[in-house]
Amino acid sequence: MMFWVEVQSGNLHSRSTYYYLVLSSLLMLFSFAQKFSALLLLRLAYQSLGVVYGDLGTSPLYVFYNTFPHGAKDREDVIGALSLIIYSLTLVPLLKYVFIVLRANDNGQGGTFALYSLLCRHANLKIIPNQHRTDEELTTYSRATIHERSFAAKTKRWLETHAFNKNSILMLVLVGTCMVIGDGILTPAISVLSAAGGIKVNRPDVDSGVVVLVAVVILVGLFSLQHYGTDRVGWLFAPIVLLWFLLIGGIGMYNIWNYDSSVLKAFSPVYIYRYLRRGGREGWTSLGGILLSITGTEALFADLAHFPVSSVQIAFTLVVFPCLLLAYSGQAAYLLLNLDHTKDAFYRSIPEKIYWPVFVVATAAAIVASQATITATFSIIKQALAHGCFPRVKVVHTSKNFLGQIYIPDMNWILMILCIAVTAGFKNQNQIGNAYGMFLSEVKYICNVTTGTAVVLVMLVTTLLMILIMLLVWHCHWILVVIFTLTSLVVECTYFSAVLFKVDQGGWAPLVIAGVFFIIMYVWHYGTLKRYEFEMHSKVSMAWVLGLGPSLGLVRVPGVGLVYTELASGVPHIFSHFITNLPAIHSVVVFVCVKYLPVYTVPEEERFLVKRIGPKNFHMFRCVARYGYKDLHKKDDDFEKKLFHNLFVFVKLESMMEGFSDSDEYSLYGQQTVESRDAVLNNNNNDNTASSNVDLSISTVDSIVPVRSPSPVNITVQSSDRVSSHTEVDELEFLNNCRDAGVVHILGNTVVRARRDSRFYKKIAVDYIYAFLRKICREHSVIFNIPHESLLNVGQIFYV
Repeated sequence: MMFWVEVQSGNLHSRSTYYYLVLSSLLMLFSFAQKFSALLLLRLAYQSLGVVYGDLGTSPLYVFYNTFPHGAKDREDVIGALSLIIYSLTLVPLLKYVFIVLRANDNGQGGTFALYSLLCRHANLKIIPNQHRTDEELTTYSRATIHERSFAAKTKRWLETHAFNKNSILMLVLVGTCMVIGDGILTPAISVLSAAGGIKVNRPDVDSGVVVLVAVVILVGLFSLQHYGTDRVGWLFAPIVLLWFLLIGGIGMYNIWNYDSSVLKAFSPVYIYRYLRRGGREGWTSLGGILLSITGTEALFADLAHFPVSSVQIAFTLVVFPCLLLAYSGQAAYLLLNLDHTKDAFYRSIPEKIYWPVFVVATAAAIVASQATITATFSIIKQALAHGCFPRVKVVHTSKNFLGQIYIPDMNWILMILCIAVTAGFKNQNQIGNAYGMFLSEVKYICNVTTGTAVVLVMLVTTLLMILIMLLVWHCHWILVVIFTLTSLVVECTYFSAVLFKVDQGGWAPLVIAGVFFIIMYVWHYGTLKRYEFEMHSKVSMAWVLGLGPSLGLVRVPGVGLVYTELASGVPHIFSHFITNLPAIHSVVVFVCVKYLPVYTVPEEERFLVKRIGPKNFHMFRCVARYGYKDLHKKDDDFEKKLFHNLFVFVKLESMMEGFSDSDEYSLYGQQTVESRDAVLNNNNNDNTASSNVDLSISTVDSIVPVRSPSPVNITVQSSDRVSSHTEVDELEFLNNCRDAGVVHILGNTVVRARRDSRFYKKIAVDYIYAFLRKICREHSVIFNIPHESLLNVGQIFYV
């Protein structure tokens, strides 16, 4: 059990071996992690079937047709294709993803950005330099130490030294993310359109436009269900997918027994070599059809945020994997005696007595198949938001028990519109046959390289990131890294080369979609980075602020001004712009910085850092609110309440510390005692609803030193400094009065423009694309739930 905890934290000793890795995965799989009871884990495993495995589970409907679009020429070809399917399912979904990649989760979060977050904690790879040393002291900021002379340390230094390396890793992550999003658009369109084609079974004369219309109606209904959340959608879809797996597994067993049990010799890898040697180029390009047997695997890792690792592993190893092997083996057994039936092998291999029940379940399963990519898209976009790589959108947490289960309304409707557009594109295609199975297969034949290109690129990106994870995070021996790298790249590059032969037949579609999203994400990240650099370079010096005096050169009116800034240190330029254009400023000014860290969550008791800016009579403070990419912004009232609670505790603690020493603040607060901190919190009765554990930061102007307050106990501290106590009471009363007078939220509306002498592509990116994204994305005031009557926007323009 302890080993499971260490692996979740990313600490895997370098002496680990491959067999130990697989064995420990099996132990973790059946040891039912500490957080979840056995019953709850089984329930989540059941739900994960309906959300995670729909796409992977419906592959038997069309794999053999896409592998042999003109029929199989020889029995040996069928055996060779089955052998390729068996070992593809074993090497990629089972060994690579379930036993290895899923272990690289960031405390239960999966996807390319989760891998990127792990790397950013173990190496300085983050491009936006908004981190502080206090961030590394978070309990969730886990990372292992690296021996200075190790290969991992050399790799880390090489990555950190060159900006090109950091940009390359980020772009690699963006490519993988965009491919998943592209798959999230294509898969629902293809799956639902395939299912709607069943109308022509009884009505062959139905126009193809009617089929497309029905598919559009189903798509609208599917995306309309998403707001109910993963939990409810999982309960709705799980029975369908579970029944589907049991049916295809049972039919597979029946076909093996009824037709030709010699098909089981495909478990020998020798037939793979014979198949490729005999097939030549045609056999090589047929690998694009074999690849479809593992589509949906790329979404398995990204969907991890919605379910615990163990539940996903249980569902795959106990249900999905054995049922898929039986299903493919059963179809192959049928094809050995019917080589010309590859076009609709699945439906022809169904026993006649249960044909129509299986047909109904297959139609429902084809519709459900798209849920995996939709859910994965929500997860990776939430992570991209936290890294400043996606425009601001609303994120809704649909479960109180599992924060990873989210719904993004804006993205949901965008996906729906794009899916409908792709579906409508098939209207003029003569691809609708006289039977559902034929229709599904022919549509999939056009789109096999479409989805295959996206799938294999996501897998390649995951492999490259996993190499760095194994070196920097797990500290694996280089031999293990080489074995993993060679095995993964040989399989994935082989499939990628086969897919490239048919790029002109549809493989360009995911590349175009992913390219559009890549431009959006990269331009947004570029604009975010330039805004932060501008804030850093133009921040106001403390000498200038101190020169203004306690009144800041203005009339100090009652109230509290919360000035939102992206800076975690220093006074932002927007503040000088504000006080030089307005005649008054609030009596208390708090600079609020909301920033995301490369961690999955920040505990509530460690979320806030507070410090004073300038002398006491300036009444200026800084509050840094830290979030992980899984965390949810609370509503404004709750956030504001906790902010003031931390501010009051800070003032009390600061006053208590003054009686211990008259040295500088940095040294003074390093000498505090537990009793003094407990007494401070014991006397804090201003806000009973807030948390009693607070992570504060009290410092001089240029340093931040966190002070964590433990839970209060009944200890009384006698202070001999009555002046200090009186000052504390006066300031607390002053802060309370100012809060009662009113709180105003001041947001900086910084407009980014390209310089006149900039290159044309930079002008297009900044003046048009980034400006357009800024207009259509949600405002900060909406994200922070700030009331309109308490909002004040201050605008400024800067050129890059």
